[in-house]
Amino acid sequence: MHPDNALVTFTQDGSHVFAWISAASALPAASEQHHRYGYLTAALRQRGLECTVEWGLSDYIVHAELPDGSSLIISPPQEPASEHPETPESWIVTRHRSAEPAVYEVYEVIYDSEPDGPDARHGGSVPDLLDAVEARLDQLGVRPQVQERSAEERAAGAVLYRAGFIPSVAPGSVHAYRLPLAMTDSAEQRLVVTGAFDMLQGEGFILAGDPDLLPPEPLHAQADMSLGDRLEHLAQTVRAATHTNEVAAALTELTAPGDGVLQRVAEILDATAGWWEGFGDTADHRHVKHLSLIAADLNSHAIRLQAIRNDLADRHTSHPNKAQAAAERPLPQATASTRMNAARSSSPTAGKQALPAVLPTESSAHTAPPPPRPPSAPGR
Repeated sequence: MHPDNALVTFTQDGSHVFAWISAASALPAASEQHHRYGYLTAALRQRGLECTVEWGLSDYIVHAELPDGSSLIISPPQEPASEHPETPESWIVTRHRSAEPAVYEVYEVIYDSEPDGPDARHGGSVPDLLDAVEARLDQLGVRPQVQERSAEERAAGAVLYRAGFIPSVAPGSVHAYRLPLAMTDSAEQRLVVTGAFDMLQGEGFILAGDPDLLPPEPLHAQADMSLGDRLEHLAQTVRAATHTNEVAAALTELTAPGDGVLQRVAEILDATAGWWEGFGDTADHRHVKHLSLIAADLNSHAIRLQAIRNDLADRHTSHPNKAQAAAERPLPQATASTRMNAARSSSPTAGKQALPAVLPTESSAHTAPPPPRPPSAPGR
C-alpha cells in the first residue's frame, strides 16, 4: 500500500456505476480513508472548505464550515439508518446558521431525496446530490479552486480507463469515471468493476465503495506475455470480435492515458530522436526530424482514437453480423484472477466481455477496511 495513493470509491447510481477519485491530499486523516465519503469531502475541499466526517444520530455525516460562519451537513438516512450503508437510498443536505439577535439555529434544507422529500426522484444518486451542493455553494460565492490533478489521480484514472471505464464530467473538480451508459446488467458491471478493483489494488490504491459490486475472492498472479504476443492477441481479438466491448478493450490498450501503446511508442521515438542528435550529419538531422514528427502524429492520433474508443464503449452492443459467434467462442485461458472468474460466472454476457490485456501480479497491497456508516442533520 502506498500511503500517498489516491482513494478510489465505487458507487452505484440507479443502473449506472461510477468510480470517484479523491486525491491523497484531500484525505488528511487516516481514519477518514475508512469512510465511504471520500468523493464528498474531496468536492468540498476543492472549494477550500474545512470538512470532517463525524458520527451523527445513527450513521456518519459530512460536516463542512462555510466562510459566512454557517455550516453544511450532508447526511444519509438517520432514525432509522439506511439498510444499505455503503449505498444510501437517499440524502439530506442542510445549512445551519445562527440567527441574531436571538441565539438559535436556523436550518435551510438544500437537498432532500428522502421518500417524501422534494428531491425524492433522485434517491441515492451521488451526481444529483453533488449537483445540488455545488449549485448552492456557487450561490453563496464559494467558488471552486483550480487544482492540478496529482500524479496519483492521473495514475488511478489510467487504470480505470484500461479496465473499461470512461471519463465522466463530474460536478466541481471531482474526478469521476463511469461504466458505459448501455452497460446496465449488474453481473456484467460486477465483472468490469472486479477487474478494475484488482488492478487498482495491485497498484496499491486505497479502495472503498459498494461491496455488492465485488465477489470476495483473493487475487492470483497470472503468466506474463511478451509485448509482441499481447499486441498480436489484440489483433486476433478484434478480428474475432462480436461485441463492442472487445474492440473497445483493444483500443484501450492502444490509447490508455499515461501508459497506452501509442504513447509509449511515441516516447520511444522521441527518446531515439534525442539519442540520434549527437551524430550531427545532414542525414542524421533528417532522421531526428522525422522521428519527432512521427511521435507528434502518434500522440495526435491517440487523442482521436480515445474519442472513438469512448463512443464505441458507450454503444455497448453486439455486432449485427457476428452476434451468433459469441456463444461459440471460448473464453481466454488463464488471464483472470479468481475474483474475475467469480464475477464472470454470473454474467450473462461474460463471453462478450473483453479482459484487460495486462492484469497485475499478486500484490501485498490491502484495501482499507469497510467504512463505518454516516449520520443525518441534527434536528431531523
